[in-house]
Amino acid sequence: MLAAGESRRFGGIKQLHPIDGRPMLELVLTAVERARIGTRVVVLGANADRIRRAVPAHGSQVIVCPAWRDGQAASLACALAALPANIEQALVVLGDGPRLDPAAIERVCAGSGVRAADYGAGRSHPVVLPRSVWSRLPSTGETPGRGLDATLVDCRDLPAPGDVDYAPT
Repeated sequence: MLAAGESRRFGGIKQLHPIDGRPMLELVLTAVERARIGTRVVVLGANADRIRRAVPAHGSQVIVCPAWRDGQAASLACALAALPANIEQALVVLGDGPRLDPAAIERVCAGSGVRAADYGAGRSHPVVLPRSVWSRLPSTGETPGRGLDATLVDCRDLPAPGDVDYAPT
C-alpha cells in the first residue's frame, strides 16, 4: 500500500481524512486485510509519525520511505525491497482509494503476469506486479508500472476505489 505522499493538493493529511468515521488509509488497509493478503506492507513518508499514531496497521508491516519525495516509484521500490525473497508477486494499492473492494483485489490476484483492475475506464488499481518485472520499474516518478503491458481484469460491477486528490468542499 503506497501512502507516503504529502497530499499537497488535498490541503491536509489525506491519509487521516475521515470517511465514514474512519481515516481514509484505514479503509484501504481493511480492504486488503479482508481480501486475505498474507504479507502486507504499507509505505509511509510525509507525516509518517502522525499517521502511525492515528491509523491501526491491521497486520501490515509499516515502513517509512526516506525518498518519498521522489514519487510513487520510490515508495514502490521501498515496498518491494521489504518483501521476503519467497514472494513472487506484489499487489499494489494506493492509500487514497477509500472505496477499494476486496473482491477487486481477489480478482486481480488471480492469474499471471502484470494485471490491473478495469472499472470501465481502463487501467486502474489494484495492480499486480510479478517479481520478474520489478527490476524494470523506475525509481522516481508517479506512475512506475504504467509502462508495463498489463492484462486488464474486469471489475466493472464493482465500485472504483477512488483517487482522492482534493479535500471535499
